[in-house]
Amino acid sequence: MFDTDHDGLPAMPGVGYKPQHFNDILRDAAPVGWLEIHAENYMGDGGRPLAQLRHLSERFPISVHGVGLSIGGEDPLDPDHLARLKHLVSWLNPASFSEHLAWSTHDSQFLNDLLPLPYTDTTLIRVADHIDQVQEALGRQMLLENPSSYLAFTQSTMSETDFLRELARRTGCGLLLDVNNVFVSATNLGYSPIEYIDAYPLDRVKEIHLGGHDEDEDDHGAPLLIDSHGRAVVDPVWTLLDETLDRTGARPLLIEWDTDVPDWATLRAETVRAQEALTRVLA
Repeated sequence: MFDTDHDGLPAMPGVGYKPQHFNDILRDAAPVGWLEIHAENYMGDGGRPLAQLRHLSERFPISVHGVGLSIGGEDPLDPDHLARLKHLVSWLNPASFSEHLAWSTHDSQFLNDLLPLPYTDTTLIRVADHIDQVQEALGRQMLLENPSSYLAFTQSTMSETDFLRELARRTGCGLLLDVNNVFVSATNLGYSPIEYIDAYPLDRVKEIHLGGHDEDEDDHGAPLLIDSHGRAVVDPVWTLLDETLDRTGARPLLIEWDTDVPDWATLRAETVRAQEALTRVLA
């Protein structure tokens, strides 16, 4: 049985760690509450990345965020990938581990994207089985992140929120609520982001993510948002965060900025805004 008794992350702002910020983080007297790493960047046997991570883990709680397990894929989970992930989690003992409700593999080929799923009973059984495998292998609870969506499947027989609720019930997994993904999906698919939040199983949320997105148009001139993680969080997403925290209470908040990465001062400023949101809800 997997362990759900880890202390978890503090209800403070964190950032996705980037090696170019290593020295700035160490020089900052009060940088952030925690750091997130992408698991696949730290599955090697040594070198500077692991040395830096070991050093940071002595000072900060670490969240491990997977991007390559392909939880929603039709094929079985890659046992070698899972073994490397287990090794990383075993020595690092992170405060949290999470993955995406998506698939990224087909016929032993890895696709460099997080692709959507139809929400059906068949998909539910497959994803629940994969989550069970991961949690048993790692000996800990994992969190599952809601996707950013650009289309909806006609095959779906349940909503995304109901799908996530049933996954959590069957597997005991926690949920990672990405507020920017909610805003992106709601804009692209034409529904209310706050109605989505109200339908979400908020009692299972253990972590909240924020990030930037790019704005485009589809072939009909309608707004199309792309979850790029390449710019600052926009005001409507901050507003949606405030409304979400009114419903959840304080939660660990992550600022994701993975492309066109800014200097530390710019990234740090985003965490100040996140702390203001937490301070307001705590008050």
